[in-house]
Amino acid sequence: MDGMALAYLENIWLDLRPKNMKASVCIVNLNAKKHLDLCLSSLPEALDDVPYETIVVDNHSIDGSVEYLEECYPGIHILKHKRNEGYTRAINAALKMAKGDFIVVLNPDAVPDPDSLITLIRFLEKNLEIGICGPKVVNENGSFQKSCRRGIARPAAVFSYFLGLAKLYPTDTRFTGYHLNHLDENEINEVDGISGSCMVIRRELMYQVGLFDERFFAYQEDSDYCLRTKEKGWKVFYNPESLVTHTGGAGGSGTFPMRSIFEWHRSYYKYYYKHFSGDYPAIFNIFYSIFMVGKLLFAEVKYVLIR
Repeated sequence: MDGMALAYLENIWLDLRPKNMKASVCIVNLNAKKHLDLCLSSLPEALDDVPYETIVVDNHSIDGSVEYLEECYPGIHILKHKRNEGYTRAINAALKMAKGDFIVVLNPDAVPDPDSLITLIRFLEKNLEIGICGPKVVNENGSFQKSCRRGIARPAAVFSYFLGLAKLYPTDTRFTGYHLNHLDENEINEVDGISGSCMVIRRELMYQVGLFDERFFAYQEDSDYCLRTKEKGWKVFYNPESLVTHTGGAGGSGTFPMRSIFEWHRSYYKYYYKHFSGDYPAIFNIFYSIFMVGKLLFAEVKYVLIR
């Protein structure tokens, strides 16, 4: 996004923003009706006494999500898409509407613990050099979701992750560059990326970085945004003093699994070519492309055989 577009966007945000709006919770929904109540009903305790708004962008759900929201949560903002626009376009639509000082990007199948979101907001308020922070994210059984904190997804880190080397050698920093396995999951750390399942973004940062890159239909848009954030001189932090439970794959990705597998692999390919391909010789870029296509085919065939 160029400077003129960012300035225009900043002026719109400043004009629309009420003085007392601390947080905007932005959620993209696709057929996640059964998870929405747990997610939305958790927000008052997660944000404590913080004034906030909730914006849900629905990507043409067919499970009655919109009707449920209109009946049970009439106070939230609902933006209805006439088709599945993909995650990134949808979250950008929410960001354009958001009026809060802090933007909470949250998945509909994520349930923040009490005080979890206010903890992240206060952390940002005390550390002005930090632009984005994310919580410790766990599965429903309490196990740690490693993707909630990440390093930079350069080829060495990606291959170590895909080939299982990071799992075999969880304390060896030569192989743990993607999920940062060597770090204590219960300690606050500066990282290179956090998961879009729950992330809090400082509004001032958005005036510099802009919106998410819509070349990513879904997946890796969060990693891309965090990398762009760091390139602007801001820090990204993981803060496990905040806890969020995330089902994962319960919304859009669970609804269209074959499409999700394709988009997941395509996002890695786009992320690599956007940020890193210029650092490597052409022959390596060809090898990387072949590797990703091969992995995609393997993943799609595996899904068909085991479903």
